[in-house]
Amino acid sequence: MSERAWLGADAASPAVDALTLIAEGVTRVAGFRVATVGLVRGNELETVAVAGDDEARTALLGARTPLASILAELELAEHWGPLRFVPHESLPVDLQVWGWVPDLLPLEGPDAWHPMDALCAPLHSGSGEMLGMLSMDLPDDGRRPGPEAQRVLAAYADQATRAALLALEREQLAEQVRLASAARQIVRDAPAQLGVEEVLAASADALMQGFRAVGAWLQIFADDGLGTGRLVAADGTQVALPGRLVRTAERSARASWAAQRVDVVSREHLQAPALSARETSEIVDFLDEIRVGSLLFVPIGAAHEALGNLVLTRLAGAPGWTAAEREAALDIGHDLGRVVLNARSFEREHRMVEELRALDSYKGRLIATVSHELKNPLTAIVGHLEILQDEPTDPAVSASVDAIDRGARRLARVADDLLLLAKVGDPDHPVVPRPVDLADVVADVLALQEHSLTRKGIEVVVEKPEEPVVAMAEAEEIERLVTNLVSNAGKYTPSGGRVTVCLAVEGDEAVLECTDTGLGISAEDQEQLFQEFFRSTNPLALAQPGTGLGLSIVHRIVSRHGGRTEVESRLGEGSTFRVRLPVAG
Repeated sequence: MSERAWLGADAASPAVDALTLIAEGVTRVAGFRVATVGLVRGNELETVAVAGDDEARTALLGARTPLASILAELELAEHWGPLRFVPHESLPVDLQVWGWVPDLLPLEGPDAWHPMDALCAPLHSGSGEMLGMLSMDLPDDGRRPGPEAQRVLAAYADQATRAALLALEREQLAEQVRLASAARQIVRDAPAQLGVEEVLAASADALMQGFRAVGAWLQIFADDGLGTGRLVAADGTQVALPGRLVRTAERSARASWAAQRVDVVSREHLQAPALSARETSEIVDFLDEIRVGSLLFVPIGAAHEALGNLVLTRLAGAPGWTAAEREAALDIGHDLGRVVLNARSFEREHRMVEELRALDSYKGRLIATVSHELKNPLTAIVGHLEILQDEPTDPAVSASVDAIDRGARRLARVADDLLLLAKVGDPDHPVVPRPVDLADVVADVLALQEHSLTRKGIEVVVEKPEEPVVAMAEAEEIERLVTNLVSNAGKYTPSGGRVTVCLAVEGDEAVLECTDTGLGISAEDQEQLFQEFFRSTNPLALAQPGTGLGLSIVHRIVSRHGGRTEVESRLGEGSTFRVRLPVAG
C-alpha cells in the first residue's frame, strides 16, 4: 500500500507545477515508478501531484482521505530520518485499505517490496505544522531502498517541504484575493435601494474572510439635515466607541480620503499620519480593551467628499496587512461610497414622500373642514331664498333673489364636489366593493339628466351587450362617476349633438365609455385634464359654468377602485372618456 489521498490545490498553479516536478524527479532519479505529493487542508489530504504510472495517476489525483487514517498508520512506521516506512508485516489484519494498491508480485528475500508497503516523507513547517506528504511506490529494483536511496529521497523531501509551503501560501493568497473580490462584487452588485447597513450585512462574511479579519464596523458621517451619523458592526449590532474616538476617526477618514490611502493601527505598527501621539495612544489602548491586535482603517467616500470609514480588525499575532489588501480595501471604500450616496438619496426621497403625504392629508382635511363650514350657511341661505321666492315682491327684487339663489346653489355644488373629492382622496376611507350592474347605474343617471339633455336637443344613445356588465365597486361612487361624465358630455356638446354611452367586458375589466360630439379637448389640455380645479384654455369651454373638479373626482374614483381612465379627443370633433374597472367574478 502506498499513495494516500489528500486535500488539494489547483493543478494548473505554478506552485503545484513545482510539486509535480519534484514527484517526477523522484521517479527519474530516486528509482521509483510512482511518486505523489499531497497538501493538507483541515482534517483531510488530497493528492495534488502524481508522477509515473498512469493507472496510479487516474486513481490518486484529487482523491481525498481523512488525515486521521493516515496519521494512525504512520504510528506504525519505522523512522528513516525524515522518511517514514510502514512495512506490510506491521499492518493489522483488519486494516481498512485506502488509496491505491499496485498489482505487484513481490520478489524473494527479506528486503523485497510488498504491494502493501508504504514509504513517505511527512512535510512540516518550521513551527511543526504538517503541510503535506511526499509518497513513493514501486521501486525499480523491487527492493526496499537502502541508505543511499534514502539520502536522495530525504533531499527531495526537503525540496517538497519548501514547495508545499509556497503552494499553500499561494493558495491562501489566491483564496484571500477571491474572497476580497467577492466582497467587492457583492457591494457593487447591491440593489440601489439597499441601505449601507444591509450591504454590509450581505457582504460581511466574504469581506471578513477575504481580509482574514475577525471584525468589521462602519462609521457613516451625518448628512446635513438628516440627523446624526451611524456606527454599525458587520453583524448589525451597534458599536460603542468613546465620543473622542468617533471624532478622531471622522477627522482621520477625511484626511485619508483626501490622500487616497488606508491606515494600519497596532501597538507595533502605525500608518496614520493624521493622528497625534495622544490619539494614537488612545486608539491602541482601545484595541487592547477590545482584545484586537491591529486594524485596517479604510476611508469611504465619493469624488472629493469623505462619507465615512470602514474598520477591519485582526487578533494579536495575526499576519500583517499586505499592500494588496490595502489596495483592495481602498477600492471597497469607493464602492461603499456609492452605497452611502444612494442611501442618502433614498432617505431624502422617503422624507419628501412622507412630507407630501402629510401635506396631501392636511389638504384633504382642510378641504373637508371648509366644505362642511360652507354647507351649513349655504343650506340656510337657500332655504330663506325659497321663502322669498314664494312671496310676491318687486320684479327688481325678484331678479336679485334669483341671482342670489343661482350663486348659492353654485357654491353648494362646489362644496359638494370638495367634500366628495376629500372623501375619494382619503386613504383612511377604503373602497368596500360589491357587484354593481353598470347598465342600472347608467339608466338611473340618464333618467335624472333626461330633461336637461332633451331640452338642449341632444340625442342620447346607450349601447350594451346582452349579458350584464357588472363591476366590483361602490355603487354610490360609480353613480357619481357616471353623472360627472354624462353631465360633462352634455355641457360641452352643442344642440343637435349626440352623447353615446357604451358598456362592455374586456378580459377582467368592465368598460364604460362616454362619447360626445362636442367641443373636443386640445392635446395640451389633455395633459392636465384630471388636475384639481383645471379649466380648459378653450374660450368656448370656459364660457360654460363649472368647478374644475368633475374629472378630478372621476379619476380619483377610478384609481381607488384599481381601474384606469383613458381619454381620446380632438378639437372640434368631440371626446371619448373610457373607464376600466375590475369586473365582478
